[in-house]
Amino acid sequence: MPNYALELTKLIDALPQGHTPRLLLHSCCAPCSSAVLEYLSQYFSITVDYYNPNISPRAEYEKRVAEQKRLIELLPTRHPITFLEGEYDPQRFLDLARGLENCPEGGERCFRCYRLRLSQAARTAQQGGYDYFTTTLTISPLKNAEKLNQIGRELAEEYQVAFLPSDFKKKNGYKRSIELSREYDLYRQDFCGCVYSRAERERQKAQQEQAKR
Repeated sequence: MPNYALELTKLIDALPQGHTPRLLLHSCCAPCSSAVLEYLSQYFSITVDYYNPNISPRAEYEKRVAEQKRLIELLPTRHPITFLEGEYDPQRFLDLARGLENCPEGGERCFRCYRLRLSQAARTAQQGGYDYFTTTLTISPLKNAEKLNQIGRELAEEYQVAFLPSDFKKKNGYKRSIELSREYDLYRQDFCGCVYSRAERERQKAQQEQAKR
């Protein structure tokens, strides 16, 4: 697999002096965005693009939105961070997941969800005249960084806006996100967000409880 973390480092090192590029950063939640924002805000003017129609129920979605906004207000950064909330339309996710309800976490259903959210980010970046777009999703050890970068590059060609390669969990990125989550007392959910991941997590908990008996 390509070294996406190294690619990002080289890209940042090559940025012109005196110019702060504009980055549209798709975020899935405050904890995952924490270390990413801390790092990238040194080099980019960032708009956090919160588009996650996969999250269910609405109360969970709204809780994550509030935490994302709170983190942006609290996090000290070199360059400004703004917030943009996309449309919350869970039916879009349910439609693309039809027939894949029983697909294991990390499979084709997740890949479709990646594309749904990254497509919106690429479109928004193009329309807003951003220099780059990318996603915080690669910070999670449970997300497929290679697939995310593949989709991002395909969409970069389609929408003619540059994709920022990443594998944010590398270089202790995931570890740092946990540290920042504790520092800012961020709400850390124990499932990805969708109704299917929640059901799978509840099954795992039940099995763990059964094993203890």
